[in-house]
Parts: sequence; structure tokens; C-alpha cells
Amino acid sequence: MPKITGFEVHDVRFPTSLTGDGTDAMNTDCDYSSAYITLLTDSELVGHGMTFTIGRGNDIVCMAIREVANRLIGKDTEELFADMGKTWEFMMSDPQLRWIGPEKGVIHIATGAVNNALWDMYARSRQKPLWKLVVDFSPEELVRSAAWRYISDAITKEEALDMLKKIESTKAEREAKVREIGYPAYVTSAGWLGYSDEKVARLTKEAVAMGFNHFKMKVGADQANDLRRGKIIRSIIDDPQYLPAGTHPRDPNSEDLKGKNAGPTGSVLMIDANQVWDVPQAIEYVKGLEEIKPWFIEEPTAPDDVLGHAAIRKALKPHGIGVATGEHAHNRMVFKQLLQAEAIDVCQIDSCRLAGVSEVISVLLMSAKFGVPVCPHAGGVGLCEYVIHLSLIDYIAISGTMERNVLEFVDHLHEHFITPCSINSKGRYNVPTNPLEGYSIEMFQTSIAEYEWPNGSYWLSAKGKKA
Repeated sequence: MPKITGFEVHDVRFPTSLTGDGTDAMNTDCDYSSAYITLLTDSELVGHGMTFTIGRGNDIVCMAIREVANRLIGKDTEELFADMGKTWEFMMSDPQLRWIGPEKGVIHIATGAVNNALWDMYARSRQKPLWKLVVDFSPEELVRSAAWRYISDAITKEEALDMLKKIESTKAEREAKVREIGYPAYVTSAGWLGYSDEKVARLTKEAVAMGFNHFKMKVGADQANDLRRGKIIRSIIDDPQYLPAGTHPRDPNSEDLKGKNAGPTGSVLMIDANQVWDVPQAIEYVKGLEEIKPWFIEEPTAPDDVLGHAAIRKALKPHGIGVATGEHAHNRMVFKQLLQAEAIDVCQIDSCRLAGVSEVISVLLMSAKFGVPVCPHAGGVGLCEYVIHLSLIDYIAISGTMERNVLEFVDHLHEHFITPCSINSKGRYNVPTNPLEGYSIEMFQTSIAEYEWPNGSYWLSAKGKKA
């Protein structure tokens, strides 16, 4: 049986700050980056994983990844795969490394990269895409794969098992359905703060033409400016003339759009502040954007402020605006409290902020129990490739629903991956089907060679030009 013998770690950075991609009220200068690891064995079996940053500090994460990965050297892969929940606990239990968390910050996202690489290896060993590997688990296997410490006051293993068994018999039907029509997506690419009005309008029209009907824009720098930009987007997404040929407006009062403030074409607008406000400021600011009818405000305040999110949600509820967060919720315990405090309408897991697939499964189970839809954060580099797998696991095996869910899509940097995600003509993610793609995160060696920091060919050339 293969044993883990070593690993390679790469600090890969892309110069997205040059084009304004990813800009928002908090993060004004983003170079999308991947702290990337390949786990090696004494056979041909490998596993690829990464976590996401926006530039400086990516090297620090790479250092932490090396420390976490060392813990797996010499381990038998089949013994690790046999109980991925137990394996996750082993990865988290180095007492000295745990101290610099615990279970948060750099050490946590580094652990996520390594855990993701191990899951990728597991899926490759079974010649299945990651999502298919997991949805084919029995309910008992799925429960055993999750991270359980500290969440039994929100959901027990017994409750999760009962929940999974109730929908097990219909998994095949859901799998067939999503393979046929794809998983619902929303687009963020049109709404970055660094874009001109003309670019926002052009990209919004392109997104509508691609079949999208959920759109998100960044807010928080200037209320009047946000209102103007929101009206530009609304004027396009609410106008039937921009719909693809042969497409009819969706019913804004249908079950999948009810409560989302959908416009006359059935299109939905969401807004994202990326944590820039205090609680009272968030409430007043978002009330001032009521005219553009957002479904929710994302990350209105500090990501760890559970009671602050609850207060904002309570204050905005009479205005028909919900609250979403999770992109920077750094572990399952924060999600547990957000759900227990009724602080969110939408749960936004991040495939790299949480410590890998095992912890993500825990949050999916809790969200399903509390009846809160999971709409993962994506974009960046590699996140879209990752999260389609997680949304498929949620729909097919855990929550059993995708009707009100939407998965973020940003059309950036997919060309650097061997098996990139894709969108169909209805604005929905296609289901990954390559039996050898694992978690879909394997990067081209040429991309690593070009963009590795600081000595990749792009960065050496950039330094030369600057000199």
C-alpha cells in the first residue's frame, strides 16, 4: 500500500492587482495567490491541495503547510483513508502547532491545504472526482469523515446519521438531475469596486447573456456611488431585452426566488461589504441601499462578531434584506454560533478558510439541520474548482436541495488548472466528470514555473522591467 514519502510546496502569485480584479472596500490591492502543495508517495499516487491568499503572506502560509505536512510523512495512505475524520483529528493535534491557532489563522488554512491534498489523493486512488467519492459514501462513512469536536451542542453524530439516512434513497435521482442541468451559479465578476461604470455595464450584460440570474456587487466605500452602480446593474438585469434569445423571465414569486427581492425578470442582486463597517454603521448604510433591492448583505461587519451579525439581521429584516457571511469564518465553531444565534440567512463556506473537506462536511451538516442554505464563497484562484465539489456533496448527500442555493462564480485564472470548472449556457456549473481529476485543483507545471514567487519567469521579468 502506498505510503506518503514527501511533498512539494509552491508560492504561486498572480498579478491581478494590475487589472483591479478582486477589489472591494476592504481589499483594495489583491494579487490572487495559491499556497500550493503536492503530497508524494512511494508509488505514482499523488495529491494536490492549496489554500488561497491575496499576495503578501503567502510565503508564511507555505511555511506552515510544510510543518503540517511533515506530520503525514511515513503514513500508510489506506490507513488514513479508512477514517478521514480520525485522520483530520490527527492532523490538528500537534500540541505545539495547535498553540499558534488554535484552529484559526495561518495554521488553520495551512492545514486546510494539506487536508484538501489528502482528499484529492483519496479520490484519485478510487478514480472518482472528489464529489462522487463522498456522495457514494454510506451515511455512516460520511459521518465518520467529518470533524466533530466542539459541535455536539449543535448537532450530534446520531442526528446527522438520521438526517442522512432520510434522504439516502433519493441520492441517485438528485445526482442524475444535477448532471443534466448543472448547479446554480451567481456572478461577481461584474461588480468589483475598481471597475468603471462602463465596464460594470458591459460585464453585466455579458453575464445576463450567459444565462446568469443572480449577481453580486461590492459596496462599502461610498454609499452614493454604490447606489449609482447598483442602479446600473439593476437597469440591465431587470430589462427583458438583455435576456438570451428564447429565454423567458423567471417568476419572481416562485419558490426558488421567494424572499430574494427578485426583479421583473426574476433576477437577484446581492451586495458584499467585506467587513468594513461597525454594527450600527452597517445597519444605516444598508438601509440606504434598499432601493436596489438586495437579497442579502454579505460580510457587513467583523467575521467573528456573531452577535453583531444577529443584530444586523434583526434590524434589516423589516426592510426585506438578509445577511450572509462565512468567507472569513475561520472554523466550524464560528458557523455553529452563527446558526445558533440566528445571525445569518445564508451560510457561505470557504474551501480554504476551513481546514479542509472534513471540516466543511461538519458545517454542511449543521446548516442542513438548521435549514440555512449554503452558498459557498468562490472566485480567487482555485476556489471555483474546489467548491463545485462541495456544493454537489451538499445537494446530493446532505441537504437534498439546490433550488434556493447559488454558488459563486468568478471568471478568473481557470486556465491554470488541468481540469478547470466550467459554466453551461444556463449560467450553471457543469458537474466534474473526469475520474482522474480528484479535487480538480492540479495546476499546470508551466503556470507554477511562470508565477512562482519570487523567481518565476513572470516575476523575474517584472522586476527586470521595473529596474
